[in-house]
Amino acid sequence: MSRQALLPRTAPFGDQERAHLDAALGAATPIQRAWLTGFLAGLDAASGQPAAAAPAPAAPPKAAEPLTILFASESGNSEKLAGDVSKIARKQGFKPKVVDFADLDLATLPKAGKVIAIAATWGEGEPPARAVRAYGELMSDAAPRLDGVQFGVLALGDTSYAEFCAIGKALDARFEALGAQRAYDRADLDLDFDKPAADWIKGALKALAPAEAPSGNVVAVDFRAGSEDEDAEVSRDPVVVEVIDHVNLNSSRSDKETIHLALEFEDGAPAYEPGDSLEIFPENDPQLVDEILRATGLSGDEGLRKALLAERDITTLSPTTVERFAKATGHADAQKFVESGEVKAWIEGRHLIDLIERFPAELTAEHLNTVTRPLPPRAYSIASSRKEVGDEVHLTIAAVRYETHGRARSGVASVHVADRIKNGAKLRVRVKPNKHFRLPSDPATDIIMVGPGTGVAPFRAFVQERRATEAPGRSWLFFGDRHFTHDFLYQLEWQDALEDGSLAKIDVAFSRDQPEKIYVQDRIDQNAAEVVAWLDGGAHFYVCGDAKNMAKDVRAAVVRAFESVKGLSSADAEAHVASLERAKRYQQDVY
Repeated sequence: MSRQALLPRTAPFGDQERAHLDAALGAATPIQRAWLTGFLAGLDAASGQPAAAAPAPAAPPKAAEPLTILFASESGNSEKLAGDVSKIARKQGFKPKVVDFADLDLATLPKAGKVIAIAATWGEGEPPARAVRAYGELMSDAAPRLDGVQFGVLALGDTSYAEFCAIGKALDARFEALGAQRAYDRADLDLDFDKPAADWIKGALKALAPAEAPSGNVVAVDFRAGSEDEDAEVSRDPVVVEVIDHVNLNSSRSDKETIHLALEFEDGAPAYEPGDSLEIFPENDPQLVDEILRATGLSGDEGLRKALLAERDITTLSPTTVERFAKATGHADAQKFVESGEVKAWIEGRHLIDLIERFPAELTAEHLNTVTRPLPPRAYSIASSRKEVGDEVHLTIAAVRYETHGRARSGVASVHVADRIKNGAKLRVRVKPNKHFRLPSDPATDIIMVGPGTGVAPFRAFVQERRATEAPGRSWLFFGDRHFTHDFLYQLEWQDALEDGSLAKIDVAFSRDQPEKIYVQDRIDQNAAEVVAWLDGGAHFYVCGDAKNMAKDVRAAVVRAFESVKGLSSADAEAHVASLERAKRYQQDVY
């Protein structure tokens, strides 16, 4: 039985064209036809051609449902998930708009209608650096009412910190307090968030979808050049690299150990950029693994030993870990400890082995798997430019060693690299892009870089890149560490850069070389007039390193520079630096 033709003979097509169109449209679903209708209308609009007159439809097409997707991100995870939400939402008939908290105009929120907020927590319960301004405004008494807004919050965090997902929790409560309606319950996710985040996104979009099905509606089509589906993305699949250089940058008399690690990609380096990070998939300390196996009576389980070496996080101790331990083991004293309210204080500076020794119990491999989380990769700023090093990537890694509660401790990845990785060894790695820590698009723009200790890593990449591209802009580096003779990382390279002009100026601060401690922020104070002159001339300012103290002290020094040099009030100087941040001329990569 032949199918009835969809197009009338009076349609402005030849017989063969009409037959092809009938075949294509006849096999299409209603959603596909609706999409094609919107696509053709948008195509005409994009080309400036007026749409041909057509009979009025039986019912007017319904506009796509607007959806605002807010993200507060430090390492890029929240931003990546916001992009995922946008792609899925557009396919479901939403008209998504992704907004960085750094760019949020709070006055637009009451009209947003439907909002998904994805927020990371940084450090001890703080918002990501770029989100501080908007977050503060939202939490203030001046925040607008959000009556009529529907929302859902996805919170990212790290259970190794006491204030787990604090920012997401605070946003969730604040939206509700301002009158918004929670459309979907908040999820608080740890570092292994991929699967639960995907599930949450699916549920949230379903909850926020219009009450009526979009059948027969026009699906939104974005005709802007370069849609997000077309954006080139660096592969997130881990690859194996070979260690080709492993050098301690500190002298033998230093009390620090900083490894310069050069890695070679067998099939060519991925498309990383200066400012990106490289994640290393480390292994745990075999001695600590054996200690845990002995304490649990599981020393003979080789399969478990292998899993604890490479797959499970055996150092992190959080309130969640203690609760899981008490529940899995049924240990009465451990349960009383959880109920006592003393866990948060006790776990400070302790690891899983301390918990096992305090509450001895018969454990199984399943118990340990339940109590621990997957071993996450560790990210390190890339210290090289592909334009100079080719199919290599360089890292600058400080070995973390310390002692607490009578036990020697060490950083999982840093000491794995320092002690157990040699030339010829293999590592699993993957690139972690950071598009918010980038060189200026105009190579003639001057840059000021502040990177004490291993914070200097991305600036080595910046200088290499500008040298390789012969960028005419000037580069000024502030570097600091403890001792000039023992801890001046890449000293000879900086001297060469000064000679070839890829570095115009360097100011150093070695805190322990004189009775009074001198830091990079002190050098900024001393060079305040020139710092302001560079910034007034359009320079970009970059900070990399410690978030808890250094980054805050450096920012305060830049505020003071504008106060003293331009005679501004502290409030006006603060506003000036905030404007640099909004213009993406003051960028931070802190940890």
